[in-house]
Amino acid sequence: MGRTFRPMMVGVGLLCLALLGPASHGEAAQILIHMKTSLAEDDAQICAVPNVVWAMTKAGHHVTILVDSSAVTSVTKGFGWFNGLVRSDSTALDRAGLPERERQSLAEQMDVPLEKVPHNYGDYFTFLKSLGVEMYGNQTMMLLYNIDLSKVDSAVIPIPLHQMVDLFTSADQIVVY
Repeated sequence: MGRTFRPMMVGVGLLCLALLGPASHGEAAQILIHMKTSLAEDDAQICAVPNVVWAMTKAGHHVTILVDSSAVTSVTKGFGWFNGLVRSDSTALDRAGLPERERQSLAEQMDVPLEKVPHNYGDYFTFLKSLGVEMYGNQTMMLLYNIDLSKVDSAVIPIPLHQMVDLFTSADQIVVY
């Protein structure tokens, strides 16, 4: 990914936060992030997700991530024949490091010590889960990609279509990546 995209992703996250506004009078919005694009197809989209989610949770909103479409491959350990042989214990997100300049920018924007900012996107999603972010994955897409559910990252809970419908209909806001 080019040098200009990472800082722009953090800016996009903050723009989304500004558009949604802070939680007013203790009323937090229920926000669904619909993450559809795999890391292999467009890393700018999937890598923007945790920045936006962190900013939203910091503003007091309740955030749920739905991993869908080709993004299910990025949360699967050892996906693909090569990774199944060589890197069967990690996901594509585990192998994607956060550039140091992005980590520094996030530390400043989120007002946390640099040591608290994850070093890779797999750890970043685990960190978000520790903040109360719920993460689900489209079980039907996993079936279509021949994904063994036991290989899906433990932060992501595979769910059937009728539960996905519940996520869409209960959200106050839906943001698609």
